[in-house]
Amino acid sequence: MVNRFDVYLINLDEQVSKDAKNTRPAVVVSPDEVNNNLNSVIVAPISSTNARYPTRVPVDFLNSRRFVILDQVQTIDSERLVKKVGALDREAQVRITECLLELFA
Repeated sequence: MVNRFDVYLINLDEQVSKDAKNTRPAVVVSPDEVNNNLNSVIVAPISSTNARYPTRVPVDFLNSRRFVILDQVQTIDSERLVKKVGALDREAQVRITECLLELFA
């Protein structure tokens, strides 16, 4: 089961296969109802690049400072979720939700 604010490695290869060569971490931002009823999820990539933009939310993840890039959200097929690598803490969840509200309100 995929939950909102879970972090997955996503398969960015042109064709989806079991042997993903190009993966990148991303956080699931779609609501659980969407995640549980559709074959797709909305994700935002996570990067270590320190670009200061209002749509880049800093988070502490895997013992490092990273940034959730909310200006690059995309819908992907659930098949592209390779492996769950964790989940964001409550503080990060609140900051991401506030930024998404500002982006789309």
